[in-house]
Amino acid sequence: MTRPEERHGLRLLGHSRLNGYGDGMQVLREGDALYVGHFGPSGMGTSILDVSDVTDPRVVRQWEAPPGSHTHKVQVADGLLLVNHEQFRGGKNFSAGMAVYDLADPFDPKQIGWFDSTGKGVHRIVYTGGRYAYMSAIPDRFEDRIWVIVDLDDPTRPVEVGRWWWPGQRDDEEPTWPEGKRYAAHHALIDGDRAYLGYNDAGMVILDISDVTSPQVVSKLTWDPVGDTHTCLPLPGRDLLVVTDEEVHDQVAAGPHYVRVVDISDDRNPEVIAVVPPPEGDYATRGLRFGPHNTHENRPGSYRSAEVVFVTYFNAGLRVYDLADPADPVELAHYLPPLPEGQPDLQINDVFVADDGLIYITDRWADGVYILEPEPELRARMEEARL
Repeated sequence: MTRPEERHGLRLLGHSRLNGYGDGMQVLREGDALYVGHFGPSGMGTSILDVSDVTDPRVVRQWEAPPGSHTHKVQVADGLLLVNHEQFRGGKNFSAGMAVYDLADPFDPKQIGWFDSTGKGVHRIVYTGGRYAYMSAIPDRFEDRIWVIVDLDDPTRPVEVGRWWWPGQRDDEEPTWPEGKRYAAHHALIDGDRAYLGYNDAGMVILDISDVTSPQVVSKLTWDPVGDTHTCLPLPGRDLLVVTDEEVHDQVAAGPHYVRVVDISDDRNPEVIAVVPPPEGDYATRGLRFGPHNTHENRPGSYRSAEVVFVTYFNAGLRVYDLADPADPVELAHYLPPLPEGQPDLQINDVFVADDGLIYITDRWADGVYILEPEPELRARMEEARL
């Protein structure tokens, strides 16, 4: 190892390099099965691990991504596994859409359905059960991602029922954003009839989805500096969002990106009330990306809190924050694994916190999946703040 582990409040329980295909992206646990989507450079698509013994996670099943594609996102609910298919790095003859698998055997999914997105494919899916899946995609007639709602009433035949895009994105429209900026959907988290949508350089969009066939804008919010807005996480019962602006460049090439707290008590006039202090240290001068990315998304069946928030920070690892006072966020804990020999830096990509409080994170570069345990002080705070 070229750099030792860095940690506070968390300790490592288990680790898998995913049979040498360590470019882990989205991660979810359901029962004893852990589902991992792969970034793409390794050629692997999806991995399933048995984590009944969290100290010894075992790869049970893997399948490759289709040629020219990556399948880096996974969603599991209601006995279904949803996997995106998207063009990867200009690949030819790529696959574009979403595969639907039956999980009668959670370690041996069987594909039962396919959604053809057209265009360049599906980027990210949000599905927590029920009838509708929500996703970003680049369909025909669009050069970048828009937001799409798909009906899974018959999971063997998913059907698009609604979509929303920023005016100017379709090929018969004039762009309505500043030159050099990118206005594109990332994903939206849902709370009741509201969708909270990150829209890259546009910031955040709140949509009314009481009619899924016709999403309507409630409000838009931007800030300075804004860039690559990724996740807009509602904190249940608090009229607050935690919003991450993803760092998409190495070594903060485009300036720092932040995590913000947004007051949505009047969702027609949302307001930034705090910027979460970034990690202290020399991360900005280390290799690869330093900045926010994903959050643990408070999925049903997982650990849920409106005060304790988990954020991946690429080469600064996993960061855990206390938002008891939303105007004064406090870091509770962090974890960064040892840096493997030959790897330029770690790129901690995604985080999932199971109902038992164990934490699963992925490294998108090459080092796979880590399983973490909160130490007693953090465990006590997590239990106190549990919904």
